[in-house]
Amino acid sequence: MAEEVLVFGAWGSPFSRRIEMALKLKGIEYKYIEEDITNKSPSLLKYNPVHKKIPVLVHNGKPVAESLVILEYIDETWKDSPILSKDPYERANARFWAKFIDEKCLSAIFKACWGEEKEHEKALEEASELLQFLENELKEKRYFGGETVGLLDIAANIIGYWLGVFE
Repeated sequence: MAEEVLVFGAWGSPFSRRIEMALKLKGIEYKYIEEDITNKSPSLLKYNPVHKKIPVLVHNGKPVAESLVILEYIDETWKDSPILSKDPYERANARFWAKFIDEKCLSAIFKACWGEEKEHEKALEEASELLQFLENELKEKRYFGGETVGLLDIAANIIGYWLGVFE
């Protein structure tokens, strides 16, 4: 029996792009299902009844939600072309920085771009300071993990997605 892999996403969602990127890096075939996030489908609500949002990966009928969780699931399920290091410290470090991006950087960037005008300058400074931490982590490396694209590179891609607006 062939594996069924579905990805529920939205064209403008960098979180959905994370999932597609990981699946493509691993050479996994999948069916992409475009969701209208203003009019959610019964399937999306069935597969993610808690948060009711994209992305959702459905693997052989089993749903997995939240982009960082999905990325780890993909890496653990399909072992070829790993996106997380075998080294426990490196894995923990990648998870730390990915969470930093989602919880700290994105909030600051969104406030700088779309927050109240009186808070723009402060938010811009905060976003710049937070992005400097990431730049220091990257140093002179091509990828955060060194020689190949990994979980942190995929997670950080979201910043590039919005950076044009930020600048």
